[in-house]
Amino acid sequence: MRHTRSSKVFATFVLMLMMTGLGVQGQGNSCGLTFFASLIQLIPCRPAVIPFSPIPPSETCCTALKALGQPCLCVLVNGPPISGVDRNMAIQLPEKCSANFEPCSITN
Repeated sequence: MRHTRSSKVFATFVLMLMMTGLGVQGQGNSCGLTFFASLIQLIPCRPAVIPFSPIPPSETCCTALKALGQPCLCVLVNGPPISGVDRNMAIQLPEKCSANFEPCSITN
């Protein structure tokens, strides 16, 4: 039941982003994607970043994270809050996926 609620909240958030056309770009080493596009690419990581989730990132998540890259991950962790996503867990994804990323500077 809780999973269904968080899925609905996440779907609502994605819909809101689509309707507003939110487009936050990265700084420095530019991401090249909008906030929304970065978020969509990391959907396979959703189970691993739910608050208090004991689920490790899947191989699909790690592949998506590595394809996305560090600048775009930093756009996400420094962007608007994402309902049902623990930013601290998202920041840990590169280490858990053995991705050789520099840490994101947290600006919020």
